[in-house]
Amino acid sequence: MMDCSKSILHTSSLLVTVIASMLVPTALSGNSSKGILFIAVDVKQPLSDQGPFDVVLHKDYGQKNPNVTVLDPPDAIEHVNNRQSMLEDVADLNLPDYYGNSVIGFWALKLLIGRVTVPRQLVFTTDPSSIPHEVTKEGLKLPLVAKPLVVDGSAKSHELFLAYDKVSLAKLEPPLVLQEFVNHGGVLFKVYIIGEFIKVVRRFSLPDVCKRELSKIAGVFPFPRVSCASASADGADLDPKVAELPPSPLLEMLARELRLRLGLQLFNVDIIREYGTRDLYYIIDINYFPGYGKMPDYEHTFTEFLLSLEQSKYEKVLVA
Repeated sequence: MMDCSKSILHTSSLLVTVIASMLVPTALSGNSSKGILFIAVDVKQPLSDQGPFDVVLHKDYGQKNPNVTVLDPPDAIEHVNNRQSMLEDVADLNLPDYYGNSVIGFWALKLLIGRVTVPRQLVFTTDPSSIPHEVTKEGLKLPLVAKPLVVDGSAKSHELFLAYDKVSLAKLEPPLVLQEFVNHGGVLFKVYIIGEFIKVVRRFSLPDVCKRELSKIAGVFPFPRVSCASASADGADLDPKVAELPPSPLLEMLARELRLRLGLQLFNVDIIREYGTRDLYYIIDINYFPGYGKMPDYEHTFTEFLLSLEQSKYEKVLVA
């Protein structure tokens, strides 16, 4: 059974599942010109009685209908709903430092334009009293960001805390992930990925924490959900060194590798750049099927992506 937040996008030749929040007037009007009509899914009825479909997000339906393109299999989605496994994939990529070429006069220079890694983190599933000892044992540096281990779409799964001292860590409620906080100038980059398309936007994030502040504050404090659309930093008066977007070639390489590793085409990556550096980036979160309605011009991009899936399937049939 599909989630109640899903709907079906219908054309004479294409049917796919989409998030209901995407059904805004601009999406409806823009897609109707291409023969696309949005209709609601009856979650009380089997999908098999509501098709036939060309592209769906539904494991059982795909197994019974092998000609259907299963867009982002549920098993792959489940993998990024766990904050431990999602970042392990990034760490396992072993991405090489990305270099770009620059020609000055007769000299060809190879310039380092990006390194991508993940913050150090620990996972705790039981016994919060053991957290201070394990943090000390593993040498994690304060402050630490505490995040729920499982991302299930609920408000609680997005509750974040910042811990300033080790003793207070015992007050946290597992299962959770503790992640070293990296100063990043208070701005993160939200990288939307739709197939091969990439769009980057700036979002305000947590402010940097100085050593003086760390020595004066104790406790674990909740902080509001960052990176939402209302926290947009695009157009803000920012330090150019903080506002500069990650290099496009670096993001293209990262997106390509993650699509292959994760087996997904619809996700976003939250990236920060360590303050005081120009080329050291950290991936701090991966979100499946994020709020694309917050992405500029998503209607056209998403529609073109869906149509490209059908075109690709058609071309494969011709070759066969």
